Amino acid sequence: MPNNRSSNQQSSAGSFSLPNFVVSELRSSLLSWYVESGRSLPWRNTRDPYAIWVSEIMLQQTQVKTVIPYFERWMRQFPSIKSFANADLQTVLKAWEGLGYYARARNFHRAAQQVLQDYEGQFPTDLETVLKLPGIGRTTAGGILSAAFNQPLAILDGNVKRVLARLIALDVPPSRSMSQLWELSETLIDPENGRDFNQALMDLGATVCTPKNPACLICPWRSHCEAYNRGVQAELPMSETRAPIPHKVIGVAVIWNEGKVLIDRRKAEGLLGGLWEFPGGKVEPGETIEHCIKREIQEELGIEIEVGEHLITVDHTYTHFRVSLNVHHCQHISGEPQAIECDEIRWVTIDELSAFPFPRANIKIIEALRK
Repeated sequence: MPNNRSSNQQSSAGSFSLPNFVVSELRSSLLSWYVESGRSLPWRNTRDPYAIWVSEIMLQQTQVKTVIPYFERWMRQFPSIKSFANADLQTVLKAWEGLGYYARARNFHRAAQQVLQDYEGQFPTDLETVLKLPGIGRTTAGGILSAAFNQPLAILDGNVKRVLARLIALDVPPSRSMSQLWELSETLIDPENGRDFNQALMDLGATVCTPKNPACLICPWRSHCEAYNRGVQAELPMSETRAPIPHKVIGVAVIWNEGKVLIDRRKAEGLLGGLWEFPGGKVEPGETIEHCIKREIQEELGIEIEVGEHLITVDHTYTHFRVSLNVHHCQHISGEPQAIECDEIRWVTIDELSAFPFPRANIKIIEALRK
């Protein structure tokens, strides 16, 4: 990448400056573009901070097209902070089922209870207070307060990082220059129209300044974009070098007894905390799937089982690892199931499984059982 930089920008290791007239042009051109090209999204039709909060939490790590039907169902089921805060966590997790990153739902529920208790159900309007709520970081807080109350607060989600990294031709991965990107986002936000500016900036990244094949010819910031002017937009933002993600092989038991199957509820912390699952565990080196299942069920539930035929193998990828669930039909032989490694155990019929919140990978097991 060439080392020449325009006079109004410095190395990514230090600070930067944009002339006032450039900042003004960037604001006005983006807002004009947004009027013509902004996306129509259901949470943009309201100024209710709760509805906007719902959308912001769901949009963490999840694409807009996936979120829209969840958002609409959620607002029908939990139309207010009070109705959500008073709901049982299992009901909340069932409504969240399939969105992943379940800590978001658990933190959101705790935060709603806090708002109901401490602020009489009224979402706070100052940044410092909002940042103390579980599950709300700087970008989420800025997103809610700008969209609901038009506050000129910066955001820095994945789309915005990409747009800003290209705007200044950032020569390191964004994760290594977060303070500079936050400073740039704060410099650019329109002091009179924080709501539309932030929505426009996210839309620009989602629809024009895309990760691959950005549509630079229709970009309102093209003339001021350092990456475009140098012809390096396809190379930016620079990516981190990532190690291959680990692969876990899991043995899973569908344990039958008198027409019912055994499910257990995970402890409330961790990646899938609070969700129900078919019991099992990680296959140890040199261990067969069948032996793993028998051992894990003895350790986790304190019962003897007979491992039967293979039902399904489910491959699923999480952010930092992937799993292969090797699922077998099993028969309960002896012993009373105990919640040794989980919070709760139940024997249920296949028809009753749909009432419980399960991880996405387990839903494929349920579909196989119904067939």
